[in-house]
Amino acid sequence: MKFLKGFCLAAACWLNTAAADVQPVSVYDKARDRAIVVEITYPESHPQCSDKAPCPVAFLGAGYGISHTDYTFLAKVLNKQGYLVVAIGHELPGDPPLSVSGNLFETRSENWQRGAKTLAFLQGELQRSITGYDFNHLTLVGHSNGGDISAWLGNEGKPYVKQIITLDHRRVPLPKTKDIKILSIRASDFAADPGVLPSEADQAEFGSCVVTIPKARHDDIADFGPGWLKDKITQLVSLHLAGKPCAVLKGT
Repeated sequence: MKFLKGFCLAAACWLNTAAADVQPVSVYDKARDRAIVVEITYPESHPQCSDKAPCPVAFLGAGYGISHTDYTFLAKVLNKQGYLVVAIGHELPGDPPLSVSGNLFETRSENWQRGAKTLAFLQGELQRSITGYDFNHLTLVGHSNGGDISAWLGNEGKPYVKQIITLDHRRVPLPKTKDIKILSIRASDFAADPGVLPSEADQAEFGSCVVTIPKARHDDIADFGPGWLKDKITQLVSLHLAGKPCAVLKGT
């Protein structure tokens, strides 16, 4: 594990190691005294990524209690589509546990706010250290609590958030805007809280898309889930990234 305090190593360090499939790194946020663990995977097309023709970037957030390294099936489809993927370990020792009682939107807000600050910090920090990638047009991908964190940042109006893909997040409403391309893939065993997902009218107005996978379980959306479910999610994400309309995704 590399520990880059304040990402003090120059961009050349990244250029020298970019050819490796996976780069586990700890990035230090001095303002919050927080060492953020990330795992970076590079796109298949990384030799063609440059400042003049930067490749896209996706931040990947895990469900609560699941390792950020347990979503390689998602990282692979994003890498295949040309994305640099930064899988983020949001929960650190000493963080308060995720609330399980009371009004969960209120009692869990601290967690989502903290996660959104981490995403914003990494957006600024990594773009200064990794060249050839476009951190100003971010795609946020998150399962469950990771999706809630993505939606929270999306609602803050950051101009660099251009796309959000959530996998069965349940608490934080998705942004209602044409400025962010949105896909939410749903399992079938739990419903999202009221107002979290765009209605059919919202989807038509803002171009967002909600797709439910029959018989899919919330807790199976990870590398340890069944192959058929990972294949279905991979298919939906691939079609979405290829620009296919929501009707095509819903008809698969």
